Amino acid sequence: MRYPREHSSKFIFNRIVTGDTRAELAELPDNSVALSFWSPPYYVGKSYEQHLRFEDWQKLIREVIHCHTRIILPGGFMAVNIGDILCFPDESIPRFQADNVRRKKVAVTKEQILETKQKHPDANRYDLAKLLSCSEQTIQRRLEDNNVRGGKHATSTKIKLTGCLVVEWAEQAGFYLYDQRIWHKDPCWANSRWHSNSYRAVDEFEHVYIFWKPGITEYDRHRLSAEEWAEWGSRGVWQIPSVRRNDRHDAEFPEGLAERVIRLFSPAGSVVLDPFVGTGTTTCVANRLDRQWFGIDNNPVNTAIATQRTDEA
Repeated sequence: MRYPREHSSKFIFNRIVTGDTRAELAELPDNSVALSFWSPPYYVGKSYEQHLRFEDWQKLIREVIHCHTRIILPGGFMAVNIGDILCFPDESIPRFQADNVRRKKVAVTKEQILETKQKHPDANRYDLAKLLSCSEQTIQRRLEDNNVRGGKHATSTKIKLTGCLVVEWAEQAGFYLYDQRIWHKDPCWANSRWHSNSYRAVDEFEHVYIFWKPGITEYDRHRLSAEEWAEWGSRGVWQIPSVRRNDRHDAEFPEGLAERVIRLFSPAGSVVLDPFVGTGTTTCVANRLDRQWFGIDNNPVNTAIATQRTDEA
């Protein structure tokens, strides 16, 4: 994998632009990017993605991946950081019913309600609530067994492994899943005694999927020290603390994650791209590590922050 220096005279890298990622990617030269490292919108209701339907989200990520087919160097990489944490409403699945035996705020049982109703056959749920000194919602929940996760009127949710979609779209675009890393974040809820009201896990890790474009890949063991290879270069799980304060961006990943990906999968002097640059974590680290860089975001506030942050690196 060799970086074509002639592209630098035709296209200006080392900058961050504001615009639609797909349109801006179309302006990049062919076979010019050694590594594209990005974290797309996760479709979890963040402020910058609330306008998207799930169909819109799929179309966006699929098209951005396909845009990479032309611009990644043969032998180069596209690394996508995403979390399989999505709970999607699904009208077709039954309501998840839960009897939280240890944490009921009201001790009234279904058996007590049925017994009271037998004594007062004409009583409606409001009457039963007065008789048992509880709310009518409690009467309904106990009688209908609808202690439903997410609320009695909300559609039930199911887990969808979005990484599988990313892999599928990447393969359709001509990339191959070369490797993956698990980014194990520090659990910010560690001091909480109760983590969840259900048996579902509280998320504490994300994936980094590494996709390879067919071509000659240059291996250089001197990119890392022997200690670094042992500690994380050859390890599948990376222990990296998450960002302590997301005051710049709703979903900022730590510089330590970007540094590992950039050092491992790109040579010095090559171009590192982030098509969802946010406030510039990838470009900031790339600049500090003697890479050329290019970032795109549709929010001018983000690109302004990213530009200043990267220039100061």
